[in-house]
Amino acid sequence: MGLFCGTTLRAGTALLMAGAFATQALAQDAITAIGKGEGQVNIVAWAGYIERGETDKNYDWVSGFEKETGCKVNVKTAATSDEMVALMNEGGFDLVTASGDASLRLVAGKRVQPINTDLIKSWSTVDDRLKDAPWFTVEGKHYGVPYQWGPNVLMYNTEVFKEAPKSWSVVFEETNLPDGKTNKGRVQAYDGPIHIADAANYLMAHKPELGIKDPYELNEDQYKAALDLLRAQRLLVGRYWHDAMIQVDDFKNEGVVASGSWPFQVNLLASEKQPVASTIPEEGATGWADTTMLATDAANPNCAYMWMEHSLSPKVQGDLASWFGSNPAVPAACKGNALLTDEGCKTNGFENFDKIKFWRTPVSKCASQNDQCVPYYRWVSDYIGVIGGR
Repeated sequence: MGLFCGTTLRAGTALLMAGAFATQALAQDAITAIGKGEGQVNIVAWAGYIERGETDKNYDWVSGFEKETGCKVNVKTAATSDEMVALMNEGGFDLVTASGDASLRLVAGKRVQPINTDLIKSWSTVDDRLKDAPWFTVEGKHYGVPYQWGPNVLMYNTEVFKEAPKSWSVVFEETNLPDGKTNKGRVQAYDGPIHIADAANYLMAHKPELGIKDPYELNEDQYKAALDLLRAQRLLVGRYWHDAMIQVDDFKNEGVVASGSWPFQVNLLASEKQPVASTIPEEGATGWADTTMLATDAANPNCAYMWMEHSLSPKVQGDLASWFGSNPAVPAACKGNALLTDEGCKTNGFENFDKIKFWRTPVSKCASQNDQCVPYYRWVSDYIGVIGGR
């Protein structure tokens, strides 16, 4: 949530791998059948990913599961991938809906275990483009079940932009917008280190002399250029967003007119008849492919396996894709779902999979820059610096 480094992990984590695989292989071997549910399952998830009809009664894929299995679903919402990793490190959770910039970190940190796909009856229905994806498949072992995927879109106010913006420049460079007013203070940026990849993606198109081939594989010069662009963006940004609901409020009440966003916020605002729409500009977009991963020390593995199977049902996949504006991990969900409709997958970009540069954890050993890339721990510290004005 493309272009990937496969199983290589960031500097400092590689030595963990052998022990992680040995430990987790045993865990996989130990789970050969799903037993009686433990009564609950605890999940770390993105906002809008696990609904029980409280926001809209039409969107509920929890109540029926709880009634059928006796497993109560407890959800902790996380706003960023870094928060998800931190929560999984603390423990107490069975599952996490991890994006590609978190999943390999969780594997390397021994926080998740391989799953036994033989126990997931619907595994065969998973999209072949996702089934062995390198952001959750390591040495042939699957560390989870694909959940949903989609692009990071440019959300904009349709009263300011009568036509969709053609470029991400409206959030990266100071300019006058179509209403004649500056964009300064009226745009937002994502409050997460992975946003550096959005800057790199923009530079791929506008400064080809930098030689960026992959926004997650940046040498020192390319990385410096991305940070410089983000320092300039800081002068424009009214707020760095990480809470989807706060961004929704900012578009309604705080004069924000353009920002990188998720389809979830776009759909929510549109459902409230707000003047918003979204686009993928000419430079393309980053995106996310999320995986439901099982904690190494899951206290409720039987309920967790039941939930992973439930999550792949075409009804759940279609309802979620309709609610979030994402794409299902099960292609069968694209037809016959009343909420998604038969056009929903096309609308959400199901055919654009190859155009998205999916989130993943940057590592030092990278193919495109001769193993001389800036690793993720520096992205974290430097992005904090950018936001803080350094």
